[in-house]
Amino acid sequence: MTSFLGFAELCKKIEEISGSIEKTDLLASFLSDLDGAELSVVPSFVTGSVFPASSKHLLGVGPSTLYDALAKAGGSSTKEIQDILRRTGDVGAVAAEVVAKGRPSTLSSFIGGDSLSILDVYSRFLEIARASGKRSQGVKMKHLRYLFAEAGPLEARYIARLALEDMRIGVGEGIVRDAIAKAFAASPDDVERGYNFTGDLGLVARRAKEGRLFELKAEIGRPIKMMLATIGADIPGSLAEMGTAAVEWKFDGSRVQIHKRGDEIEIFSRRLERVTGSLPEIVSFVREGVRAESAILDGEAVARGEDGRPLPFQEILKRFRRKYKVERTARLIPLELFLFDIVYLGGRSLIDEPLRERRRLLEEVADPKILAAQMVTCDPEVVAGIYQEAIVAGHEGVMLKSPASPYAAGKRGKNWVKIKPVMETLDLVVVGARWGEGRRATYLGSFRLASPDPDTGRLEDVGWVATGINDEMLAELTDLFRDLVLVSGEGMEVEVKPEVIFEVAFEEIQKSKSYSSGYALRFPRLARVRDDKALEEADSLERVASLYATQRGRDGPGSG
Repeated sequence: MTSFLGFAELCKKIEEISGSIEKTDLLASFLSDLDGAELSVVPSFVTGSVFPASSKHLLGVGPSTLYDALAKAGGSSTKEIQDILRRTGDVGAVAAEVVAKGRPSTLSSFIGGDSLSILDVYSRFLEIARASGKRSQGVKMKHLRYLFAEAGPLEARYIARLALEDMRIGVGEGIVRDAIAKAFAASPDDVERGYNFTGDLGLVARRAKEGRLFELKAEIGRPIKMMLATIGADIPGSLAEMGTAAVEWKFDGSRVQIHKRGDEIEIFSRRLERVTGSLPEIVSFVREGVRAESAILDGEAVARGEDGRPLPFQEILKRFRRKYKVERTARLIPLELFLFDIVYLGGRSLIDEPLRERRRLLEEVADPKILAAQMVTCDPEVVAGIYQEAIVAGHEGVMLKSPASPYAAGKRGKNWVKIKPVMETLDLVVVGARWGEGRRATYLGSFRLASPDPDTGRLEDVGWVATGINDEMLAELTDLFRDLVLVSGEGMEVEVKPEVIFEVAFEEIQKSKSYSSGYALRFPRLARVRDDKALEEADSLERVASLYATQRGRDGPGSG
C-alpha cells in the first residue's frame, strides 16, 4: 500500500520543476508502481480533482470549513491562519506550517508517512462527499481534522490543496495522459481515445496497466468528451475548404450530452458534470421525444424569453448551477432542446460513422420538435442566408460540418467549423478579484485574469477586467466567487480558486512588464462567463503570443 507521504514527495518534486517532459517522467515512474485501486485515484489527484468530473460525488469543502478544521487540528487560531495566508498566499503552505507548529520540532518531520496511505486519504474524502443533511458540516470537519492530525507537514500541504481541489503543481490532463502511456508502454493515441470515451483518467490508467485499453468504449451513463469546432474566417473560404457542408445554426445556448436507457435519463454539461436534477424539462423532452431504448445524444439547451429570442448565456448558467428551487427557476428561465448528433444507439457505438449516417439515425428516433434544422449545401449564398437567419433570431452564427466526418470525441478539428461575427476574444482563467468602492463596496467589481503557460502548466497574469459588468451581474459574480476565495490579498484584493473562465473581448494585446505573462489586454471587456468550460480549455499563453504577433502586421512574438 503506497503511503500518502510518497505521493506528497512526488508532488513536491513536480512542483519544483518547470519542464513538462520532466514532470511526465516523474509521474510515469510513480504510476508504474501503483496497484489498481491506487491507480483509480492518483491520476485525478495530481490534476487537483478528488473525483472525475462525471462522478456523482462532489467534495464540497469551502475555504472556511478547511481553515476551521486546520485550526482545531493544529491548535492555531483563525487569526493565525489568516496571517499565514496573507503572508504565503497558499493554503498548502498554511497547512504545513500549522501542522509543524502544532508538534514538537523534533517530531514534526517524522510523524506521518506510515499512518496515512493514498487510499486512506481518498476514503476520507469519499466520506466527506457522501455527507448530507444537517450533520454534514460536522462530518466534514471530523474527517478533515483526522487527516490533518495524522499528517506530517508535507502531507498536510497537499491534503489541504486537494480539499480545495487546487494542487498548483502544473499538471493537467495532457501530462497525465502522456505519463500513463509511458508508464505502461501504451500508445498515446489509445490512451487519449480511452480518456475521451470515459472522462476518467483513473479508469484509463487501470486499463492501460492491464493491457485492456481497447475495451474502453462509449457506454450509457458514462459521458464522453464532446467533439469541438474551430473558428472559420469566413463562409466562402471555409466552404471552399470543406466542399459540401451540413449547415446548422450555432445556437446561443449551452451544450448538453444526454444518456437514455429506457426511462432513465442522465444529462451532462460541456464539462461532463451531471446536471440532470437542474434540467427537468430537458429530461421530459427526451423521455417524450426520443424513440430509442438506449442512446447518447448531443445537443444544445437554449433559454428563450417572452419575446421568443434567446436569453443571455448567463441566464442559462443559472439553470445549470441551480440545486434548489429548480421548478421555480425553470418557470422563470424555461429551456428548449435542439439535438444535432447521436453517438450511440441501441447498444451500437456510432463514433466512427459519418455525420450523414448519424444524422439519418437521429432523424429516425427523435421528434422533429427537438431537432436542430440542418441544410446540406455547397452554395456560399445559401450558407450566408442561413447565417443571417441565425443572427436575426438572436443566435451566434452557423456551424459548417463535413457530412463525411466521424465523431472525433474530445478533438477540435476542421471537420466542424463555426462562423460568428468577427470579434476577437480570449477565454481566460479568473485567479483574483478586487472589491468595489462606494455603492459597489459589497461586491467583487473587477477580476484578475490569467492564461496557462503550456510549458510550465502555471497560470500567468494578463490583466484585469471590470468593464461589461452591470449591477445585476456584480451580485451574481460575487455569489459565484464567494466560495472560491482562497485568501485575502493586500487591501481590496482577494485570491480565488482558478475554476471559472471569462470570455473577454479586447481592442489590442500589448507587451507589458506589469504582468507575469509579459502581455496585457488593452480595453478588456467581459463578454460572458464560461463556467461551462473546463480549466484546460482556457486559451494558452501561446495563443496570446500568437494574437499579439499577428495584430498590426507583426511578424512574430519577439518583434515590435
